[in-house]
Amino acid sequence: MPSNSDVLFRILADPTRRHILDLLAEGGPLTVSQLAAEFPDLVASGISKHLMSLRAARLVSATRSGRQQIYQLEPGALAAGLTPWIAKYEHYWSEALERLRDLAEEGGAKDRRKAQKSVRRTKLK
Repeated sequence: MPSNSDVLFRILADPTRRHILDLLAEGGPLTVSQLAAEFPDLVASGISKHLMSLRAARLVSATRSGRQQIYQLEPGALAAGLTPWIAKYEHYWSEALERLRDLAEEGGAKDRRKAQKSVRRTKLK
């Protein structure tokens, strides 16, 4: 049985679905017609099929307004699906981030010492 991460990666592998998510993230809730306008090579029913996959993965939700479905991004689902997978690799990048923080703090301390020396020299003159 595939994990949530496997399902999520399979769905996100499609560039059209990723672009739909991008549009919803940038533009907020949109109707199928508004989304279809961004894909001149696809018919609205093609967009609807992609939206059904995104809804099945709970990446988007839909509400009805009259005869139209309005879709919006569900960002919590993306984080919930990817966090367990990303956590497996966290130690690889967390060590690098800690080293970067240490270097930045060292650089800040050196800059403060230089500034203090400069102030002392100025007072001596």
